[in-house]
Formats: sequence, C-alpha cells, structure tokens
Amino acid sequence: MDFITLDFETATSDRDSPCEIGLTFVQNGKIVGTEAWLIKPKSYPYFNGWNIAIHGIKPQDVKNSPEFNAVWQELQPLLQNQLVIAHNASFDMSVLRATLTTYRLPFPELQYACSVQFSKQVWQGLPQYDLKSLCNRHGIQFKHHRAAADSYACAELTLRALEQTNCGCLDDFPEKLKINFGRLFDGGYTASSVKKAPKPKKTFPF
Repeated sequence: MDFITLDFETATSDRDSPCEIGLTFVQNGKIVGTEAWLIKPKSYPYFNGWNIAIHGIKPQDVKNSPEFNAVWQELQPLLQNQLVIAHNASFDMSVLRATLTTYRLPFPELQYACSVQFSKQVWQGLPQYDLKSLCNRHGIQFKHHRAAADSYACAELTLRALEQTNCGCLDDFPEKLKINFGRLFDGGYTASSVKKAPKPKKTFPF
C-alpha cells in the first residue's frame, strides 16, 4: 500500500501560518523517505511564543526560507492524487486549506485519513490517543513536534494499524480501519469521519 503522512507546524494560532511541513513516503508498505521544508510564514517575523515553546522553530530559523507559495510548487506534485494521512488531520488539513486560500492557490485532488480516528477504532479503550502516547505504547521513538519526526511517527503508527487489521490494500482501508476518507478537490473538501456501526433492525411480533 502506498500513502504519504503529513505534519504541519505553525508560527501562530492562525491556520495560514505554517513554518514547517514534513512528509513521509510509504511505498508497498515500507517507509522509503522523509522530507521537511522550513517555510517563512506570512506573519514573519512574528511568531507566537506558545508555538515556539512547542516546536522550537524561531523567526531566525526561517529567515531565508521560501514562503508557502514557492514551496507548494514542489509539494503539489507529490500530494496530487495521493492518500495523505495525518494525526489529527482536521488540524493539518485546515492548515493546508487555509494557506492555499490565503495564497489563492487551488486545492489539490487527494484523499486523506486521520490516524487519531482510526487508532480509536483499532486500539479501543486506551486512555489517550495523542501521537506521543500511541508511539510510546508501540515503542516508536521520535522527536515530537518537528514536522519530519511527527510525519515519520504517523507513518510507523499507520503501518502498525494496517498490520493489526490485516489491511493490505487501499480498497480495504476504510472497511478494516472503520473510517471514511476525506477529500480535497478544486473548490472544496469533505471531512474524514468514523464509520458508524449499522443500526440493528427492529423486529416486530406478528
């Protein structure tokens, strides 16, 4: 199975302020590479201190980095028509949508899934489902809150979930991991979601 895991770090609480993006590439069920790009956000040189405390990226780190619209020229062909997975995808996909909108760039065509959503289906009853807690449980070591490391950890976690559910192909992914893919497309999006269990049929006495 092929997919890409994605992680954004942002400079402020605004969704259109990415300062780093990380992608990890999985081909035939194997991790084949991880890449990260530092991005000069539109808020530059302003970074929120809370965000810096989380990821450690400071204004001077992105001083000579390109803005998102330049980075997107490289990213868009990588993501187009792919399955993209992110941990808490509602955040990462909102960063992507907001930033594309800010720069007046069209949305790519892609499917996406949230590893928080399917982790709750695969490993039910755990006290926490944040990336660090799940990776600690599965012995996955990484430097949390940097985009490359977080995307790599998400890829490792996804591969464990696929192994746990004996899911070997894209067509089986929604059914075995009990989720509905989200979609981005030119002009809009649909959110990823958890598959609802079918309601039992009511029976009536004669």
